[in-house]
Amino acid sequence: MESFGGFHSLRRRKTRPLVVTFCALWSFALVSVAALLLLLRARAGARSRSSKFRSTEASQQTRHQSIESPDGDVIDCVHISEQPAFDHPFMKDHKIQTRPNYHPEGLYDENKVSTAGEGRRNKVTQLWHLSGKCPENTIPIRRTKKDDVLRASSVRKYGRKKHRTIPQPKSADPDLVNQGGHQHAIAYVNGGKYYGAKATINVWEPKIQRPNEFSLSQLWILGGSFGEDLNSIEAGWQVSPELYGDNNTRLFSYWTSDAYQATGCYNLLCSGFIQINNEIAMGASISPVSAYRNAQYDVSILVWKDPNEGHWWMQFGDDYVLGYWPSFLFSYLGDSASMVEWGGEVVNTEPSGEHTSTQMGSGHFPEEGFGKASYFRNLQIVDGSNNLRAPKAIGTFTERSGCYDVQTGSNADWGHYFYYGGPGRNPKCA
Repeated sequence: MESFGGFHSLRRRKTRPLVVTFCALWSFALVSVAALLLLLRARAGARSRSSKFRSTEASQQTRHQSIESPDGDVIDCVHISEQPAFDHPFMKDHKIQTRPNYHPEGLYDENKVSTAGEGRRNKVTQLWHLSGKCPENTIPIRRTKKDDVLRASSVRKYGRKKHRTIPQPKSADPDLVNQGGHQHAIAYVNGGKYYGAKATINVWEPKIQRPNEFSLSQLWILGGSFGEDLNSIEAGWQVSPELYGDNNTRLFSYWTSDAYQATGCYNLLCSGFIQINNEIAMGASISPVSAYRNAQYDVSILVWKDPNEGHWWMQFGDDYVLGYWPSFLFSYLGDSASMVEWGGEVVNTEPSGEHTSTQMGSGHFPEEGFGKASYFRNLQIVDGSNNLRAPKAIGTFTERSGCYDVQTGSNADWGHYFYYGGPGRNPKCA
């Protein structure tokens, strides 16, 4: 106490600078802690915010069964009624639909021999399955850690795509198409009413040059214009160091009802998608992946609209119906889609003023073919009678074919297919 009194006896000349410094440091610490708490709680919903956000690791381990994946992920087995979807204000009285009323008719036999007789499909799974599984009546949720959020430019942008990330094949304005540095190599159909789409995609681990770039392969279900009212449902695989903190290839989904402005997110990082499956985790690593001139691994993705309830369902592989996007999330997609796209997308930040060397797909051009280039095969759309059928009048689009390209084909085994991708920066892509 004497030293404390002596401290005060220094009075103005010496005391005030010390006191001011101490107060400033204390205030800075309080602000930092408060900011960190806001970061950790901002993504949570209206009910049980702190327990819903997967960054509070210790509390999650006491509330739910947790599984540590070999790749460093933690998968929390959360009761199906406590998933983030129910933070949405329209979900207050929603009754979970545990299975779709209808499956589309006309699914391909995915075990058929491929074009060059390479044999039956190689099995793809998720790495966390090596460590355990989630019990019935729960869903697996990849835990979001503090570092995941801190890598984002802001809490509001965490788990969201930037505007203008959808390829616009009909646009005559290349500046509009290339806004934000996103580049694509896709096949597409438009001009009709589409109630879903399917494809089988081989899985790779493309090299990413910079942490804020990504590479993905997906299908898009689109409704509305390419302005501020676009509806989109997206699903596939991606490598995104900024989102996940590593270069692993991961299953993902995305949705937006206003062209990425304020609605939607990846996976289960916001309210919207309702998961019913306890075996597949959105955002978790896919394993194994394809290797150049070696074994090829692929996954099938199916998204379709339930003709009875109107919800949009997602299926992974032949066995896993993952869940659905409720119809009330959308305006245009409340009826049907007006365009379907399949293909690859990368972000080109032009580091050092040059085109990025971030790879799309396998990192090799389409003309290299099977075992070297990436592919989408067995392209199908769902028609108004809930039948899966081959699409007609498939178009292709890429902003710069010297960087990433696409080539289509058709045969008895693969139906409509295309090879796509590329290395990014190369002599043809400065």
